[in-house]
Amino acid sequence: MLLSNAPCSWGIFYPDSPRVRALQYLDEVAAAGYRGTELGPYGFLPTDAAALQDALAGRGLELVGTVHVHTFSDTLSGPQLLADAERIGTLLHALGARTFTLMDEGNVYPPHAVGRLDDAQWRAMTDMLRDAKALLLERFNITLAFHPHVATAVEFEEQIDRLLQDTEIELCFDTGHHAFWNQDPLAYMGKVWERIGSMHLKNVDAGVRRRMLAGDLTVRDAFEAGAMCPLPDGVVDIAAVVRMLRERRFAGPVVVEQDYFEVMSESPAELARRNAEFLKPLI
Repeated sequence: MLLSNAPCSWGIFYPDSPRVRALQYLDEVAAAGYRGTELGPYGFLPTDAAALQDALAGRGLELVGTVHVHTFSDTLSGPQLLADAERIGTLLHALGARTFTLMDEGNVYPPHAVGRLDDAQWRAMTDMLRDAKALLLERFNITLAFHPHVATAVEFEEQIDRLLQDTEIELCFDTGHHAFWNQDPLAYMGKVWERIGSMHLKNVDAGVRRRMLAGDLTVRDAFEAGAMCPLPDGVVDIAAVVRMLRERRFAGPVVVEQDYFEVMSESPAELARRNAEFLKPLI
């Protein structure tokens, strides 16, 4: 099991004005004990394949895939998604990465939207996913996965069930985003095991979640209060998750995503190291 991390663990969600430079991120993720990395937002790490390969190889790292955010609520955005898949897929293919993960853009929705997509928008989303899946597989032999995520159109189990029923897409299963709404990650992993193509390991702070579920915090306030806590400290039994992955010989990417916010007392590099030290005896 290749232990990997991602630029979002350093608070890098967009390529413009990142908190750290790309090469500093690579230095720190390697020093923390990881051997793989996601691409992060396109344009953060080098987009020239040879330059990226040299940067990774010099630090003993490999590229395991990417997470790309797309505005699925825009029913006319299919051509843009295919263009992005072509551009990013070309780079992934050159580096030998085999997983392209998509997630919905949540910032476009009202804070308390219910359902978020109507039936026409949902059909447009599943059509876009089918087209992107076909392009990536046929052009690059890359597998497409979908990442359910808090505050998007696919976050609750019934929405994930519907997506799996309506498409043949794989899941990028995130333990923290699943547990955020008091859903059971282990039980759901067992239910949909054959559809899980990649894993994100993340944990949830019990106290922050309790305040959010009680209505004392908004979703955004919960995140900024440190809802996504270090792996050893939360409500998800990460050791049991890793045990399931190991016992069932999971072959996909396993990526630590430690969402970083200023409230955290440790630096991104310190958090990455602590998460790696927690995971290594389990793997």
